[in-house]
Amino acid sequence: MSDLLDRMSGLSASQRQLLEKVLREKAAARRAAGRIRPRTAEGPVALSFAQQRIWLVDRMQPGSPAYNLPIALRLSGPLDVRALRRALTEIVRRHEALRTVFGESGGEPVQVVHPPAPHALPVVELALPAEARERELLRLAAEDAGRPFRLDRGPLLRSTLLRLGAREHAVLFTMHHVVGDGWSMGVLIREVTELYTAFAAGLPSPLPELDVQYADFALWQREHLSGARLEEMLGFWRHRLEGAPPVLELPTDRPRPPVADPRGAQHATRLGADTVRALKDLTRREGATLFMTLLAGWQAVLGRWAGQDDVVVGSPVAGRTAVQVEPLIGMFVNTLVLRTDLSGDLTARALLARVREGVLEAQGHQDLPFERLVEELAPERSLRHTPLFQVLFALENTQDETLRLGELEMDAIVSAAETTKYDLEMSLSEDEEGIMVQVGYRAGLFEAATAARMTGHFEAILAAMAADPDRRLAEVDLMDAAERERVLAAWNDTAREYPPLPAHLLFAEQAARTPAAVAVLSAAGALTYAELDARAEALAARLRALGVGPEVPVGLCVERTPELVAGVLGIWKAGGAYVPLDPAYPAERLALVARDAALRVVVASRGTAELVPEFGGEVVLCDAQGEHDGVEGAGAVAGCSLFPVPCSLAYVIYTSGSTGTPKGVHVQHGSLSNLLHAARETFGVGAGDVVPVLSSSAFDIWLFETLLPLSVGAAVRLVERERVMDPAGLVAEVADATVLHAVPALMRQIVRETAESAEPRLAGLRRLFVGGEAVPPELLGEMRAVFPSAGAYVTYGPTEAAVLACAYRVPSAGAVEGHRIGTPLGNVRVYVCDAAG
Repeated sequence: MSDLLDRMSGLSASQRQLLEKVLREKAAARRAAGRIRPRTAEGPVALSFAQQRIWLVDRMQPGSPAYNLPIALRLSGPLDVRALRRALTEIVRRHEALRTVFGESGGEPVQVVHPPAPHALPVVELALPAEARERELLRLAAEDAGRPFRLDRGPLLRSTLLRLGAREHAVLFTMHHVVGDGWSMGVLIREVTELYTAFAAGLPSPLPELDVQYADFALWQREHLSGARLEEMLGFWRHRLEGAPPVLELPTDRPRPPVADPRGAQHATRLGADTVRALKDLTRREGATLFMTLLAGWQAVLGRWAGQDDVVVGSPVAGRTAVQVEPLIGMFVNTLVLRTDLSGDLTARALLARVREGVLEAQGHQDLPFERLVEELAPERSLRHTPLFQVLFALENTQDETLRLGELEMDAIVSAAETTKYDLEMSLSEDEEGIMVQVGYRAGLFEAATAARMTGHFEAILAAMAADPDRRLAEVDLMDAAERERVLAAWNDTAREYPPLPAHLLFAEQAARTPAAVAVLSAAGALTYAELDARAEALAARLRALGVGPEVPVGLCVERTPELVAGVLGIWKAGGAYVPLDPAYPAERLALVARDAALRVVVASRGTAELVPEFGGEVVLCDAQGEHDGVEGAGAVAGCSLFPVPCSLAYVIYTSGSTGTPKGVHVQHGSLSNLLHAARETFGVGAGDVVPVLSSSAFDIWLFETLLPLSVGAAVRLVERERVMDPAGLVAEVADATVLHAVPALMRQIVRETAESAEPRLAGLRRLFVGGEAVPPELLGEMRAVFPSAGAYVTYGPTEAAVLACAYRVPSAGAVEGHRIGTPLGNVRVYVCDAAG
């Protein structure tokens, strides 16, 4: 113990006391556990806790390759195949775990050990040109690594010899995790080396018989983990993990499927020797270990990516606390759950102190099997992700060495892992050149570029930690120059030259081109473009007479009728800015808006005038008799001087107030005009389209639903509020729609009502828009299935950005990805920021 403490120079008194306590507890635990004794009874044996969890996973996902442990070795030199086969047969005889299968007895899983038998070592000839041979070698290695096992049949170790040439071979080993672990693979290779060397020379086995077998350990573990010791460990972990987040919500490239996809891929990079030296200096100064320092950096990156201050990862430990099991092949590895609090404005030094304390405490309670911990905490089980943590972190301190089989040289063949049990698996191994970093990731969740970015951010934060441990981590810029250029400039290369025409001038020009075309459809009938323009111009004249002009806010309290559309256009033609007062809103809300906006004029109808709150100004009835008499459409020329400049106010929309008092968002004409031009360019809405208007005028998306079609010669269909709330009636009323926008909840009702109908419905739809809140991928899949000929978009934009800022085009085939905001529209720039901006 004193040797280890001496190596941990820099420990404070409290840290040294904590480490001494951990080491004393581990030594006492070994003494208290006593020796493992060989079992005396023959027959089935209960599983260890680790085996039981893997067995249960296999029952839920039979044949999954996620728990396969493969290794491929290249053998150079003269090979004695008989000696190799004999060595493998002897290893299987020595280690009962390799002769074990898993059955059931009394409804419980049990280990059944088969008697020794010759080990199969099939030989495959690869008589191919060199380049093709290497490709075939890697293909066969990947194929063998992914081939499933039957736990109830075995064998659970398979070996294949590939003959590449007279003096070149490769041997493939794949073991199921239920009978082995990474340490076991090392035991296997060491014993193959010693046994082959002896047998090839005509000598007997040099290996001593094993004192105990894995089944003996399984029995001992279940007896050992009981009573007060078990309760003490459970108490620690219950307290340690109380309130921990069940899932680390990393932003994935694809939605998490209902059942976790085991397909994996890898990204590898290297921390250079200079970086590693700087990290070791930091580690030494802070009285930590290199593992703690690297873990601190990784958890800081995960926290930044997930936007979480509470980060939980898992880390494997050998689990061989009893000396007797060190030479055994078997499933001993345990997993520590390492939780770190990232809250507060932490420096690297402060974070490392938290990580160090957490790791030391966890290591002091590492004897509790992870499986027993899961059983105790009973988190909600899901096939979508692993329990307690979804990211694994491991540091290997072993040095690579060239192994020999007699006269043969043996080297590992590195191939990318094709399966993974976790969302992310970071594995680091130190050598003379630095630290190799390998990140395995679920290919169904992440793209290769994302894994590369995340690894780059890990390198960046480690460099910052080493350079200045007192720097606040929130200030560390994780992006390199290329990524910064891509995120800030390339993705925002959206500059366009749009005419600076306000929305009502776009409408007036369209009315001049197609005066007889239908502009508005409603329960009251149809209005042409000329008729709608005339109503708007008549209202504008009355408003101008009341002093309405640029920057003057005008309330608009009208039901979903043609007068509502004419009201917006008329207010703009007068030069004013409209402020929606939805008649369906509570009186208190309308009064707040009228007061806050300092309204002097409110446009209403006979049916809504009584709903207008007291505001000290004048109410103009838009449906008063004689309003339209003698007024001709202003067209594209009349009243031109009254059209406001792009920087003048177009409207004031009030937020919902869900986080406090509603606030008025002021939007200029230029911003709204830009939206209409960008939407025309992006979405392809045009003359001949019919667009239902389903939103309240108090939401800015109403402008998208109404003004986009009216700026291109299409028709809008105004749908009454009551009909919007009746899915069957709504689908019937908008039967002629070619373009449709709805919030997710309403879109789901429309899709399902259409799908369940016995008759074809909404057959003319060619564009679908959904937005306003997070859109689940399942809904996008349903939209695509029910309306296969309609191009679907997810729209996104805060009220302050003039209705929409981004759009995501749902692919017509392939995976449907949800929770996307898409790419920015013309002249829009989008920045994704963290909590610190």
